[in-house]
Amino acid sequence: MKTLLDFLPFLLFFGAFKLFDIYVGTAVLMAATLVQMLVVYRMDGRLQLMQKITLVLVLVFGCLTLLLHDERFIKWKPTVLYLAMALALAVALWGMRKNILKVLLGAQLELPDGVWHRLNLAWMVYTLFMAAINAYVVVNYSTAEWVSFKVWGYVFPLAFLIAQGLYIAPHLKANETAPEDGASQ
Repeated sequence: MKTLLDFLPFLLFFGAFKLFDIYVGTAVLMAATLVQMLVVYRMDGRLQLMQKITLVLVLVFGCLTLLLHDERFIKWKPTVLYLAMALALAVALWGMRKNILKVLLGAQLELPDGVWHRLNLAWMVYTLFMAAINAYVVVNYSTAEWVSFKVWGYVFPLAFLIAQGLYIAPHLKANETAPEDGASQ
């Protein structure tokens, strides 16, 4: 359910863009993201930092797109978001000596510090790559092609997440509890 909830605003944006235009799509994206965050807040009792940043950027860049009737704002939003993520990861790691990924996910994953460090670096490279590729498409292609790229561009995050999972899998500690079926051999 949460995965569908994550993709729903974009799917609605894509549909509204195809049926109408970028401005209707932007308004739908803004409304859907707001509803999405309200649902997440209801389910979890809070929003993660990235969810808050995403919501603010969608609303700010969406409003600028609609008020100024300039599609460039909504098209540049992903680049700004990815650059902000890369900067936050870098400043925290090198400026504050904190690994944001470990802080956010350390309760769910027990990994060696070296693995956390390499994951943080991988996320910095990934977010810089995503910022650059979005900027390239914004500058060199039409709005319709940019929207299509947003659909087919999901191959990049999926590939990155699969690679990340394969990388951390050997470092995860196996569940050491004994089976509770009462059988002993």
